[in-house]
Amino acid sequence: MAIRQREDTVLEAKKSKLKPPPMFKVVLLNDDYTPMDFVVAVLQTIFLMNREQATQIMLKVHREGMGVCGVYPKDVAATKVEQVVSFAKQHQHPLQCVMEQT
Repeated sequence: MAIRQREDTVLEAKKSKLKPPPMFKVVLLNDDYTPMDFVVAVLQTIFLMNREQATQIMLKVHREGMGVCGVYPKDVAATKVEQVVSFAKQHQHPLQCVMEQT
C-alpha cells in the first residue's frame, strides 16, 4: 500500500485581524458656576496640557457648551472622567465630564 502525498498543496496561515479597541472622547460640559481658571487647571493637571492648549479647550467649553479633552481607550477614558469629577468635587465645583464612543 503506497501513500501518496500531494506536493501541490499549499497551506496558508490565516492572518487574524485584530480590531483596534473602541476609542472614547472625554468631554467637559459647561456650567454657570465652575470658574474658567479651575477648568484650565483641570486640563493641565489631568490631561497634561500646556496653558495655551488648556485655555483653548476651556474657551470652547465656555462658548459651545462642551469641549473634547482627549480620545482614549475605554478604561483610560473612564479613569479620566472619574479624576475630573472627583477633583471638581474636592474643590466644590459642579464641573461635569462624560465620555462618548467615537
